[in-house]
Amino acid sequence: MKVSPLQPFQIVYSLLDHEFLGYLIEAFVVQRNSKGELTLQNQTLSTQNVGEFAKGLDERDFELVKLIDSIQQDTIVKKFNTRKLPAVDFFLKIYDSQKGDKLIQEAIGAYLENIKAQIMALLPGKPFYIMGNDGNPAWQAINWMPEPARVHFHFIRNSDSTHYFPIIRYPIAPRKGAAEGSQTAETERVEFQFKDALMICDEPAYMMVGNRLYHFSKNVDGKKLRPFFNKNHIVIPRNLEQQYYERFVAQLIASYDVYPKGFEIRSEVLVPVPVLTVSEVVQANRPVPASLFLTESNDVETVSHDDEQSQRIMVDLAFQYGDFTFRFDNFGPSANVSLEKKNDEYIFHKIRRDQRLERQKLTFLRDTGLDLRHGRLALPKTEAFSWLSNHGRQLQESGFLLRQDAQNTKRYFLGYSSIDVSIQESRDWFDIFANVRFGEFEIPFLKLRKLILNKKHEFTLPNGEVAVIPDAWFTKYSELFGFLEHIDGIDADGRLVLQKHHLALVQELESDNLATTVISRKLERLRDFEEIEHFPLPHQFNGTLRPYQQAGYDWMNFLRQYRFGGCLADDMGLGKTVMTLAMLQGQKEAGIIEPSLLVMPTSLLYNWELEARKFTPDLRIMVYTGTYRDKNMAQFDEYDLILTSYGIVRIDIDLLSSYRFNYVILDESQAIKNPSSHITKAVRQLNTAYRLILTGTPLENSTLDLWSQMSFINPGLLGSQSFFRNEFQIPIEKRHDDAKTGRLYSLIKPFMLRRNKAQVATDLPEKVESVLYCEMTPDQETQYEEAKSYYRNLILEHIEEEGMAKSQMIVLQGLTKLRQIANHPRMVDADYEGDSGKLDDVLMRLESAMTENHKVLVFSQFIKHLNVVQQYLKEKKIKYAYLDGSTTDRQGQVELFQKDDSVKLFLISLKAGGLGHNLTAADYVFILDPWWNPAIEAQAVDRAHRIGQQKTVFTYKFIAKNTVEEKILSLQRAKQQLAGSLISTEENFMKSLTREDILVLLE
Repeated sequence: MKVSPLQPFQIVYSLLDHEFLGYLIEAFVVQRNSKGELTLQNQTLSTQNVGEFAKGLDERDFELVKLIDSIQQDTIVKKFNTRKLPAVDFFLKIYDSQKGDKLIQEAIGAYLENIKAQIMALLPGKPFYIMGNDGNPAWQAINWMPEPARVHFHFIRNSDSTHYFPIIRYPIAPRKGAAEGSQTAETERVEFQFKDALMICDEPAYMMVGNRLYHFSKNVDGKKLRPFFNKNHIVIPRNLEQQYYERFVAQLIASYDVYPKGFEIRSEVLVPVPVLTVSEVVQANRPVPASLFLTESNDVETVSHDDEQSQRIMVDLAFQYGDFTFRFDNFGPSANVSLEKKNDEYIFHKIRRDQRLERQKLTFLRDTGLDLRHGRLALPKTEAFSWLSNHGRQLQESGFLLRQDAQNTKRYFLGYSSIDVSIQESRDWFDIFANVRFGEFEIPFLKLRKLILNKKHEFTLPNGEVAVIPDAWFTKYSELFGFLEHIDGIDADGRLVLQKHHLALVQELESDNLATTVISRKLERLRDFEEIEHFPLPHQFNGTLRPYQQAGYDWMNFLRQYRFGGCLADDMGLGKTVMTLAMLQGQKEAGIIEPSLLVMPTSLLYNWELEARKFTPDLRIMVYTGTYRDKNMAQFDEYDLILTSYGIVRIDIDLLSSYRFNYVILDESQAIKNPSSHITKAVRQLNTAYRLILTGTPLENSTLDLWSQMSFINPGLLGSQSFFRNEFQIPIEKRHDDAKTGRLYSLIKPFMLRRNKAQVATDLPEKVESVLYCEMTPDQETQYEEAKSYYRNLILEHIEEEGMAKSQMIVLQGLTKLRQIANHPRMVDADYEGDSGKLDDVLMRLESAMTENHKVLVFSQFIKHLNVVQQYLKEKKIKYAYLDGSTTDRQGQVELFQKDDSVKLFLISLKAGGLGHNLTAADYVFILDPWWNPAIEAQAVDRAHRIGQQKTVFTYKFIAKNTVEEKILSLQRAKQQLAGSLISTEENFMKSLTREDILVLLE
């Protein structure tokens, strides 16, 4: 029967008794007649149709309808009927008196209790009725009693039993003579026994007697009243008395009004003392109790175990009231009760808890970071003791007592701990002074250092207690301890010292208020490169330095003032060689007589020798290399600079390590990036006053590359390898820890100078051209000499017989073969399995350029040479663009190189790429083999150096030493005027050669 929302209506709530689910509430709308009376015309109200009657509802009604929907029969069946039985079959099966499913019954009951409690809390003031047998939702009005009733639980102890019964009293009016506003009122007894009382909801209790609906103060549990609906009292036999008193009566006394006869209840008011109890947690599968019972103060029940593998600590909050201690529990009663039995007499001690103070103390703990839930929290052991250490004084000032579980076999130190570090600069190092205290005990700093380095948190104090080192100490001082790991960090007296190259760490400790420091102003200046003083160039230095090169030269000299090593890590082509030579010339002019050792890849020896003779002709230079080298170290005394290779150092380290050098300088120092390699181990044994490394790529694959090189120039700067791995490598590479990256940078910053081309662009010319000489490998040299001997005889014989004019083709053929072998013998012999010195040098510099994010044009006259390079790039899966005469999509390759940032290399044949292409993305040009005509090479370079190019273009011409390539280069210079005016083709160049020129080329 539909109710019209356009006509007057009334929402009502109706109580009905479900056959299986007990008392439920439903919502209805009932039509009113013209007199405003409720009619029999009604319909159920649900979330489906509630909107139609919105004008007659308030917010509580909407919430009630929603809750009521969730306890309807259909909802219950849908929620709990996992087997999809029909509703009737479901209820008959679940609620069968013999075979019913008790677990599902309990689940449904708990669900209904929860929802009904919410409904009853919203119902006061709403029309509430008992549903009639005919389905009339407004059959009989329910009278909602406005005041809460009070339950008095009575116990009468007799000689053979205890009788227990409740009396319910309802306030009716203020007591006569009571002051205005007094809470004291007259009450009437509510007769509910044998009155067909019913309990709508148990927790909290809502009980109906007749048409009166009662609710109760102190949230009485309805299950405590139900047993008395049809009996006067409950009898507790004497043999069950004590157990009943302990488990049930004590709980009642704690929460409700209890009136005893035959035993005593003593109420006590005491000031509580907050207690934090520390115990080890049972891990594995052993459960942690959800609550603890009242115990004597010296016997607080906590969780303990003897499992040494456990790494968690339980912190329990309790409150001590006199001789009794109670755990904090958000759901606990307002009082706690304990039972005392003297002879045959029982005394209940009721201590009313100061819940306001207890919550204040809980809030204090949460504000300090200990977020206790229900008064208990399990923490990792180190975290728990770090918190205790940080807040020990606050806890003491706030009146907390700290205790340990008496059952724990291990007794922890719970007092205040502190560490105070001071650092003072001495002549050669920093002296470290530290005071470590755990309560009354002072612990030697050395002992603490060893524990932290070994990741051990615990150690035993003299009184037998176990102290736990706070996590914060590991975090804040781990670097300090790590850098003291080397034996030279501790003198004979056990005093701690820190090498001066750890200045950044010292200043960081000071800025973070982790240490007090005393440092000279001179040393402070090291952090700011702008304050480095200007050093004049040596008188015998044959050259000039660009402004950024002068800054690098000043930086090298500045580091030497403090006996620090340095890493010059400028981009390729910015002049690391010339800066280093200027510094070495300055050392000679300063009167230093000890020679310096410069170690490099073999392919660079000749280039260094040429550069040294060009810029520092005053330096006496020795190239210490070759199979038949003189291994008498005394000969070094006659020189200023010794040039050698990494391979020679590795072989001769036993001899070289016995000689004292002024500087040991490593060029292309990424050669020692692997700390376990023989070369790395060898160079570390060299005896020197100063150390310097040169590299364009200090970090290629891993941060460990950096550790290896920085540990060479300043031993111990980044700690041991294992310390560095745990402290920096793993956090940075695995966890991308930006804070650790920043910390590492701050440690190495004073000792690494790195400038890229963009930073020094204003100091650079438009084009920088360099010639790099490459040593042939032994196998390559053998092939070259055999071919040279053959063609020399052949060519000279042909010239004698035919003359120069008719010998040009055989000359060109022979010179071409020799040039190809000088590049790579594989170009003339596909079965050649050896190496090429030039290829090794080219690939090394290509990798450096790519690592520095540069783009490179790689030119060769020979497609076969480009193929050799291609083979390597394909094996390494390096992307590149390619162009020769057979390339069809030339513009596609140009755009690939110009626009794709991942393509760093463009391999081009000179003839195909010499004209018409704009390749301004490149800032490096590699010419793999010299061209007969420098003008053609210039055209190739101009593919990169064109209008629109905003970067300096660096050109590297690779020349195989002691080959026809070197001779061609000399001829180019000798015939430069001719080349510029007449020679424009290979044929003309050949015509310009004389018999003497050919002899020079083939000598």
